[in-house]
Amino acid sequence: QVMLVESGGGSVQPGGSLTLGCAASGIILSSYAMGWYRQAPGKERDLVAVITIGGTTHYEVPVKGRFTISRDSANNTVWLQMNSLKPEDTAVYYCNLYSYPLPWGQGTQVTVSS
Repeated sequence: QVMLVESGGGSVQPGGSLTLGCAASGIILSSYAMGWYRQAPGKERDLVAVITIGGTTHYEVPVKGRFTISRDSANNTVWLQMNSLKPEDTAVYYCNLYSYPLPWGQGTQVTVSS
């Protein structure tokens, strides 16, 4: 069974950092372009960052320069390093295949508040 599990969320103050992880079973993540997404309360799920099979990255404007997406192929994991966090980054964060989305996992909650 293919499964994606997000981890690493938590509560931080503005300006803080968190690293989110996306671990997979039943699928080799390095064979796919992967995306991180987020859904804030009352809003739709939005794309945050993408990493291609070749390692090219793309970031949405709100996070560009603050977030970094990367792969750990040895551990079949995709990471999202988040720095200089802002209250507007508060959301549930999800990972998924970028081109062929799987059923969404439970995500990991990130709360940025003073």
